[in-house]
Amino acid sequence: MRIIAGEHRGRSILPPEGSATRPITDRAKQSLFDLLAPRIDEALVYDCFCGTGSMGLESLSRGAKLATFFDADRGALARLAQNITNLKLAERSRIIPGDLFKWFHLANTRPEAAAASGADIIFLDPPYKFLQTQADELLQLALHLTGAHLRPGGVLVFRHDSKDTLRLPRLRQTDVREYGGMTIELLEAEEPSL
Repeated sequence: MRIIAGEHRGRSILPPEGSATRPITDRAKQSLFDLLAPRIDEALVYDCFCGTGSMGLESLSRGAKLATFFDADRGALARLAQNITNLKLAERSRIIPGDLFKWFHLANTRPEAAAASGADIIFLDPPYKFLQTQADELLQLALHLTGAHLRPGGVLVFRHDSKDTLRLPRLRQTDVREYGGMTIELLEAEEPSL
């Protein structure tokens, strides 16, 4: 795994251990970041279910102001911390360990306790099985994200298995790409109805 472009172009990052996380291919990542390029400079980024941080680190390399990384897997978080240190990005990174469903619930009910920054770009990359086993939690998470975290004009990037679909509330699809068995949806907040 590597950073594709920007300040840290070509630098290796530690991959995930085992098969619990699915790293994105360089081709898919390049295509996605070509679409996101106009939005990245000085952006606030959330990398949800980040694994070892490929998406957030790529965003920082390309000029994002801050990336907040969310994951519960201790092994992935240890490798993420190493990646952040190796790339000297600690001042522009924040790691939120643990159950992100609980964190976002807390952030919405007691915002001062979570110190949430909000985000211009949110990467939502749950384990593929979650679309079947934790769909309700993902729907609730989407409500939290659109209700209090996705900044005006922001985009949510939803990556999932192409065999599965889940319509996230309060979001409209602006683009969709398929790479092998993976789908990447670009979603923006729906205009409020009068």
